[in-house]
Amino acid sequence: MLYRKFGKTGLSLSVLSAGCMRSMQSWQDAPAHNFIAAEQNKLQAIVQEALRLGINHIETARGYGSSERQLGAILPQLDRNSFYLQTKVAPEDDPALFTVNVLDSLNRMGVDYVDLLACHGINTYHELWQCCRPGGCLAAARELQQQGKVRWIGLSGHASADILLAAVRHEGDGGFDYINLHWYAIFQVNTPVFAAARQRDMGVFIISPSDKGGMLYEPPKLLRNLSQPLAPMQFNDLFCLLRPEVHTISVGAARPEDFLAHVKALSCIDQPELVQNIYERWQEMMLNATGWQTPDTHWHTYPAYTETPGYINLPYIFWLYHLAVGWDMRTYARSRYARLGQDIHWVQGNSAAHALELDWTNFTHKHGFNQEQLCSQLQQAHALLSQPKADG
Repeated sequence: MLYRKFGKTGLSLSVLSAGCMRSMQSWQDAPAHNFIAAEQNKLQAIVQEALRLGINHIETARGYGSSERQLGAILPQLDRNSFYLQTKVAPEDDPALFTVNVLDSLNRMGVDYVDLLACHGINTYHELWQCCRPGGCLAAARELQQQGKVRWIGLSGHASADILLAAVRHEGDGGFDYINLHWYAIFQVNTPVFAAARQRDMGVFIISPSDKGGMLYEPPKLLRNLSQPLAPMQFNDLFCLLRPEVHTISVGAARPEDFLAHVKALSCIDQPELVQNIYERWQEMMLNATGWQTPDTHWHTYPAYTETPGYINLPYIFWLYHLAVGWDMRTYARSRYARLGQDIHWVQGNSAAHALELDWTNFTHKHGFNQEQLCSQLQQAHALLSQPKADG
């Protein structure tokens, strides 16, 4: 296993972290007497395998259903010095409630402190305000730090890059010590955050590269072929870890054996030319299929969904469309597209389901788009992405 200093925290984290998003029994919180023995044994085996492989960072969240409580039946049995523990707690308008929730999470996990506490779900300026206003949740977290309940404080979210940059650059109450960031081979819109994080010596944790990064544990045949001799998931691991700003990436294991392919990929971390050659093959395929070298090259061509008729998220929709057409990532693209309009807090904006019912005249005139062409593209994207199953 390889280890890197996690920015200003000074923690020596394994480059692979054990993320618990795919290992809990349920997305609903559950008391211990409702734990299913087989599910609890599976989680214990996952934790034990991670530690055996030298993975020393366990990451969960208060919002991960039964995860914290399930870990609470496991972690007290372990040497507390053998791992670093991170949980994530959503900010609140009332910082006192945030404090109560953090302490309750510690109680759920059966620990006296966490090494890393992230303010979870900084997705809008409202959540950023909840954390960063004077006397807000960041200040409350610093009080918990003084009490020895929390060692370091970070943030996590699905926000746009401008919100993430504002969070990274925030200096009140000591600012944030680290960031959990969405950034992968398929999605590099947040690249500017790296420079800002490095300037403040922040730890950088890549969120869910195999799941949010494309459901790469079940990749399409096209990507398997393009990624040889690596698996797409292994290529993406290395793609992330070869960024000098990145310290660790999450492995969301659903079974103990899920770690092995990721560990094996580390044997190629000293072969950046191999990773670059694979990425160039990915880019060539995308360019030939869509006219764009990467699926998100277009992102800043379009305004934010808040400026679009019907709050339709144009950059997000065309990103998903490019993934589906260029790399045959239809299952992933459709699963993400289905969330548009369902939970704008996490997946922002609406789908193109009602695009043709809207008046685009002023919008297209203001931004210099061809109205007929834009509506046709949206119609085409919706037709492909709204299908419930992959073709064939």
